[in-house]
Amino acid sequence: MQAIVEAAKAEQWPLQIAAVISNRADAAGLEYAAGQGIPTAVVASKEFPTRAAFDAALGGKIDEFAPDLLVLAGFMRILTAGFVGHYEGRMLNIHPSLLPSFVGLATHQQALDAGVKIHGVTVHFVTAELDHGPIVAQAAVPVLPDDTEHSLSQRVLEQEHIIYPWAVRKFAEGKIRLIGNRVQISE
Repeated sequence: MQAIVEAAKAEQWPLQIAAVISNRADAAGLEYAAGQGIPTAVVASKEFPTRAAFDAALGGKIDEFAPDLLVLAGFMRILTAGFVGHYEGRMLNIHPSLLPSFVGLATHQQALDAGVKIHGVTVHFVTAELDHGPIVAQAAVPVLPDDTEHSLSQRVLEQEHIIYPWAVRKFAEGKIRLIGNRVQISE
């Protein structure tokens, strides 16, 4: 999130960041956003008896800000199909693997355990199927012989900070079109 905010300001993107919303009051991004003058909100998932109840409250809070695009950054909850459907075609996520490989958690360890030579990161539109959805951008990093989960994750993170801001900017500029399960990007 911080990389996106900084790139938007430095490059004067044609957008306004409406809010930063978290399900955890202790999320570091909330403090950063507030320091940048961006409105913040918390919808604590622990306060809701079901995933659907949480998603309804979260959606209500999001809709108060009327965003054109939702950008998931560090949001580690599975969203209901109804929630995803409400924001279809305007919700991006970043996943630390070259999807469709290594969905879910511990992707760097999954890559090391599989012995792949190339790992990376994917920006994609969110669909009801976890870590699937039309791919906007990917960046690859080599898996080095002496890599650990930590060293590999650091190189992937560097690429995340490049391609996620790029994808958000392209969306804000109206240069991303979603056609079925494919993303078309104009320059």
